[in-house]
Amino acid sequence: MQNLYLVAGVVSILTGIVHSVFGERLIFRHLRDGGLVPALGAPPIRERHVRIIWATWHLGSIFGWAFAGVLIRLAFTPAPPTSLVVVAIVFANLGGAILVLVGTKGRHPGWVALLAVAALTWVAASAA
Repeated sequence: MQNLYLVAGVVSILTGIVHSVFGERLIFRHLRDGGLVPALGAPPIRERHVRIIWATWHLGSIFGWAFAGVLIRLAFTPAPPTSLVVVAIVFANLGGAILVLVGTKGRHPGWVALLAVAALTWVAASAA
C-alpha cells in the first residue's frame, strides 16, 4: 500500500467536507430564503449570481472528492504508475493553493490543505 497516496486522499476528502460545511454555515445560510439553493442577492450581486457562486463553491468540494477517489485507488495499487492523472492532481491542487494564497493574502487556510495534497501526491509519485 502507498501510504502517502492514502493520506493525500483523506486530506482531500476532509478538505471538501470542511469547505462545504463551513461555506454553508458561514456564507450561504445568510443568503437562503428557505430553499436548498440560496437566492437572496444584495447589490451588486443578483440572485442568479448567488446561485452560481453556491454551485461553484460546492463544485470545488466535488472535484476534491473525485481526486480523493483516484488517490485512494492509487494507494491500493501494488505499483502505481506516475501518470498524467497523478500529474494533473498535483498541478490542480498546487494551482488551487497558489490561487487561494494570493487571492486571500494567505488568510484563508484552504491553501495549506491544497498544498498538502499536492505535496503528498508528488512525494508518493516520486517514491513509487
